[in-house]
Amino acid sequence: MSDNQRFSNVWEALEDDPVRVENLKLRSALMIEITEKIKSEGLTQAQAAEILQITQPRVSALLKGKINEFRLDSLVDMAHRQGLHVSIRVAA
Repeated sequence: MSDNQRFSNVWEALEDDPVRVENLKLRSALMIEITEKIKSEGLTQAQAAEILQITQPRVSALLKGKINEFRLDSLVDMAHRQGLHVSIRVAA
């Protein structure tokens, strides 16, 4: 990889595998929505942990954007517990 290489998005700079890039994009989008809902409701980390059914340290990791600590299915579960609707659109 040269210093002058250009990427269409940050995920492609982090991952060579297009499958992993798509997974990162999806996880990122979910993490942003979940985090925004926690903040908009003014929840403490302990309150968010109870709603999301995870530990407070996991909420902290979520709020810090530690994407590699979360699987896509876990994030879908957390979004659902917050009352968010997750849908998938598949395009060719």
